[in-house]
Amino acid sequence: MIARGGQCFLRLCSNVQQTTIQPWITEVIQQGSTVNTDEYSIDARLPAWGYVHVTVNHSEGEYARDADGDGINEGHLNTMEGLWSLLRSWLRPHPGISQRFLPLYIGFFQAMHNIRQRGDSLLSPLLSLLLTSAP
Repeated sequence: MIARGGQCFLRLCSNVQQTTIQPWITEVIQQGSTVNTDEYSIDARLPAWGYVHVTVNHSEGEYARDADGDGINEGHLNTMEGLWSLLRSWLRPHPGISQRFLPLYIGFFQAMHNIRQRGDSLLSPLLSLLLTSAP
């Protein structure tokens, strides 16, 4: 999950069943928020869980939706799809990552994406993150 212009939240799930996904969604996304998805069947439950649900139908070639006709596509998945593209590119040089360590790689990617710093300017936020996360 990713908030437009905000933080991303990535988690490796053992399955994509409601009992697995709903607790994570309700932990990360504030009730009443608008959630943009494709038409994956589990996402149809979002309104019942307290969210405004906007979909795009990829199977019919729809990748963005201008719901009110003002020329701005309010419904799209470009932000999340861009994040997946970055994650795949970042993981590509690390073939054969063990399932045991994959959550660590994903967590590191999430932290670096959310810090949004590169090069030398990354050191200070990274140290702060590591020191506040230490037991």
